[in-house]
Amino acid sequence: MAEQGIRLIVGLGNPGPQYAGTRHNAGYWLVDRIAERAGVELRPEAKFQGFVARVSGADGDLRLLKPTTFMNHSGRAVAAVCRYFEIEPNAVLVAYDELDLPVGTAKLKFGGGHAGHNGLRDTLAALGSRDFWRLRIGIGHPGTKEQVIGYVLSRPSRPDLDAILEVVDEAEACLPELLAGDYQRVMNRLHARP
Repeated sequence: MAEQGIRLIVGLGNPGPQYAGTRHNAGYWLVDRIAERAGVELRPEAKFQGFVARVSGADGDLRLLKPTTFMNHSGRAVAAVCRYFEIEPNAVLVAYDELDLPVGTAKLKFGGGHAGHNGLRDTLAALGSRDFWRLRIGIGHPGTKEQVIGYVLSRPSRPDLDAILEVVDEAEACLPELLAGDYQRVMNRLHARP
């Protein structure tokens, strides 16, 4: 049985050219890919503190959002879009970089904590709910806690970038199922990847 479908996909990242190719922007890459494939343009919207686009489909409108508030304040933009378009948290998918998953993997999950991810922490606080979908895009771990900040804010190697973009493509290909609320099918597809 299908659940409520996704009505907002948020890609977490940091704005500006100096961050564009960094691992921390993997969430942005997904939203960019969806917009590109759907033939829509992400436009800056001051009232939403981010770049937004609308994708129209058989299951209704999907909003895309790339907050421009910097990672630590992502929740402001997410909450603003949800309020304006009356989107419940359970119809929101937040895509972000995940240190605890190997490069080139992605996992879909519902609810949970922030696991130390500042963009997720701020989104939880701003929405006042844990009950939204998350797409964790694996970027791998540098090895020690002290290396994490430099690692997420640096550019991946070419093989790592190719692997991340391949899983971003795979996630984008799951869009019809996400819109229809067929989350189990998306999990089966993404989680089966090596």
